[in-house]
Amino acid sequence: MKEVNYKNKKRYQTAKYPIRQPLIIVWLIWLLSKFVLMGKKYKITKVNMEGLKPPYMLLSNHMYFIDFELTALATFPHRVNNVVSIDGYYRRPWLMELIGAICTRKFTADLHLVKSIRKVLSRGDILGMYPEARYSPCGVTSFLPESLGKLIRMNQVPVVVCIHHGNYLHSPFWNFRKKRKAPLHSVYTQVLTAEEAATLSVEEINARIRAAFSYNDYRYQSEQNIRVTEPFRAEGMHKILYQCPHCMTEHRMDSNGCELICGACGKRWTLGEDGSLSANDGNTEFSHVPDWFFWERENVRREVREGRYSFSDEVEVYSMPRCWKFEKLGNATVTHDANGFTLRGVYRGEEYEITRTPREINSLHIEYDYCYLRPEDCFDISTENDSFYCYPTKQNVVTKLAFATEELYLMQKENLCTRN
Repeated sequence: MKEVNYKNKKRYQTAKYPIRQPLIIVWLIWLLSKFVLMGKKYKITKVNMEGLKPPYMLLSNHMYFIDFELTALATFPHRVNNVVSIDGYYRRPWLMELIGAICTRKFTADLHLVKSIRKVLSRGDILGMYPEARYSPCGVTSFLPESLGKLIRMNQVPVVVCIHHGNYLHSPFWNFRKKRKAPLHSVYTQVLTAEEAATLSVEEINARIRAAFSYNDYRYQSEQNIRVTEPFRAEGMHKILYQCPHCMTEHRMDSNGCELICGACGKRWTLGEDGSLSANDGNTEFSHVPDWFFWERENVRREVREGRYSFSDEVEVYSMPRCWKFEKLGNATVTHDANGFTLRGVYRGEEYEITRTPREINSLHIEYDYCYLRPEDCFDISTENDSFYCYPTKQNVVTKLAFATEELYLMQKENLCTRN
C-alpha cells in the first residue's frame, strides 16, 4: 500500500487523549439539547438503572444527530465522552476537543482509541459509543463487531444499551434533509453489571449485547400505530431498496413522493402511512421494508459465497488527512472483490494505491447525499491515518458495497476459523 504524499502537510493527530468535560460544558450541552428538541414529542425510559453511577459504557444505535441530544438529556448531569468519526470534526476540531470527543477513523484498528476509552472510564465518566459505527440504513440492527465483547471484558465496568425508537422514522438516513413528524422513544437499559463484565466470557458478553441491540423501527411504527403522513415519505428509499424483486434488475430503482419505481420493468410500489409497502399491480413481494432489504443482502451473500461478486468503477476521490479541509485527489479506479478493496490514483504526479483486505475492513462507511462535500452517494475507505471518500460513476451502488464488505469479512473469518 502506497499512501498519498501531501508534500509535508500535517495530518490531524487522532492519537490525543480526550479532555474531561468542564461542568459548564455539560450544562451548555443540556440546554442546547433542550432547545433543539423543543416541539418534538419524545420520551426517555430507563430500565435496570436505579442507583447506577459512572463509570459505565453507553452503547447506542444510531439514526441521526438527534441521538446525541436525547443522550445528553438522559445522562445529565454526568460527563460523557463520545467516540466520533473524524468527519464529525470537519471545520470544528476545537469544538469537538472542547466537548471531550474521541476522534477515530471508521473500521480501522485504532489502538489509541482503546487507550482513550480506558482513560475516560478510569477517571469515572461515561464512555459513549455507537458500535454499529454508522447511521442505520433501514432502521434495523446493523453489523456489530465481535471485538466489542473484548473491549467490554477489558474494562470491566457496567454496560448500558440505548435503543432509539422513532429517530429513523423522523430522519431516515436515505433522506435526512426532510424531517417527518414521528414520536421519539429512547430506552436505556443496563445489560451488564461490572461483575458480569469481568466474569462472563467474550462470547457471552457479545450474545447479550446483540440481544439488547435487536431493533426495528418499522415494527415499532406498526406496534405504536404511528402514521407518517408526509407526501414525500418514500423519496430516497430506492437507495436502500436498490434491486427490483419483480425483474431482479439492480441499481435501476427510483422513488418519487410515496412511490418506489423500477426503471427497468416499470413496476411501482406505494409506501403507506403505516410504513407498509404495497405493489400498485396487486402483487406485493415485500410488504415489510426490512424484508426487502434483507432479501437483497441474501442475494449479495450468495454472490460472495459462490465467487461471483466483483465491483469496479471510476471514482472521484476526496481525502481527509486533516479535519479542517478535504483534499481533492481527482479521479481514480476502485475494485472490490474477494481480495478486498484496491484504490489506485495519481495525486500531484505521484501514484498512490490504497488496499484493504477483507480481514482489515469488517464493514463500510457509506453516505447518502453526503452533506460535507456534494449531495451524492459515496463510500469511505479509511486507513489508520487517512480517509478516502469515493464518489462512484455508477449509480446507486453503495448499499450493495456495504453488504459485500461485511459478507467478505465474515467469509474470511469463517475460513480462518476452519484452518485453525
